[in-house]
Amino acid sequence: MPLPPLVAPATELSREEINRYSRHLLIPDVGMLGQRRLKNARVLVIGAGGLGSPTLLYLAAAGVGTIGIIDFDRVDDSNLQRQVIHGVDTVGKLKVESASQAIARLNPHVRVETFTDRLERDMAVDLFSRFDLILDGTDNFATRYLVNDACVLADKPYVWGSIFRFEGQVSVFWENAPDGRGLNYRDLYPEPPPPEMSPSCAEGGVLGILCASIGSIMATEAVKLITGIGEPLLGRLVAYDALEMRYRELPLRRLPGREPITALAEDYQAFCNLGAPAGNADASLPSITAAELKTLMDQQKMPILIDVREPTEWDIVRIPGATLIPKSPTVAQTLLREYGHDADLVISCKSGKRSADVVSELQQLGMRNVRTLEEGVLAWVRDIDPSLPSY
Repeated sequence: MPLPPLVAPATELSREEINRYSRHLLIPDVGMLGQRRLKNARVLVIGAGGLGSPTLLYLAAAGVGTIGIIDFDRVDDSNLQRQVIHGVDTVGKLKVESASQAIARLNPHVRVETFTDRLERDMAVDLFSRFDLILDGTDNFATRYLVNDACVLADKPYVWGSIFRFEGQVSVFWENAPDGRGLNYRDLYPEPPPPEMSPSCAEGGVLGILCASIGSIMATEAVKLITGIGEPLLGRLVAYDALEMRYRELPLRRLPGREPITALAEDYQAFCNLGAPAGNADASLPSITAAELKTLMDQQKMPILIDVREPTEWDIVRIPGATLIPKSPTVAQTLLREYGHDADLVISCKSGKRSADVVSELQQLGMRNVRTLEEGVLAWVRDIDPSLPSY
């Protein structure tokens, strides 16, 4: 069942806009009225990354009158494999600035509002209240729950997308949708999965083209909601497997007995168990910097260096003298059995999170002479050998 249009139509289209959007105007379901709704729409896209890039481009091309972009990050070389709104010439720039420039080149009729802050609980509801529709392509559960709860409190629908490696998901959430059809993200995920079960794309990788597949669905849903055409994905989740080239649709239902959302959580990081490493409440783990490790290497006092990344990461870059033992539920027991309680171990990973988890587990097993490499292999590349590749 279609939903009522989210946006009232603008008064008119200019001659230039009629020429530009003529292929939309020829579609009976869109026509002049639908295009005027798009012109009058205010859409906020959270993140100008993998999903934000194609979504922003297609919303701008479609003629959405005002597009908001919130992203605190800067363009990096590793983004260009999938974040097609950016280019070599914008590496190092704020993503919102790079995206805004690309939109201006594509469609000068679109007004862009940029926000360079990290999305935080103290500003989310107020920010969302200024827009008609929110699009969430973020890559972590803490932000997803914040977006969901803030949309509920601001009474805004939102389109949600998620990607990882070869798979993606899309749905529409709107707590106060007409005709009692309201759903929110907590109906899909009442509780966040354990952090080790939800790695980010930065840790696990993603097929770049997948972003276009999922982002285009998100933009399509946005146009449908704004204009009130078609059957939106409210109450349905589309799952896409690029390797199998298969789409599956899963029905979503309101969770029985779910508590209403009346306020934002105090700490979404803690809610998603993203605070201190497991078993180490104060997070005061023994650590060593890349510079300190290099000094020990030069003095022939090299500790046993264990790299707990995946083999694909090891193939990209590694620290000389390291031994690869990928992180697993039994890696701590393996290290204890292999090296003994008194071994001088340094655990490394990409950025320090996985190695901190392993060190915490080793301490629980009674090993005391263990340290985590601060900021991981990325710190070694940055501070010791910049000639090595990064990722």
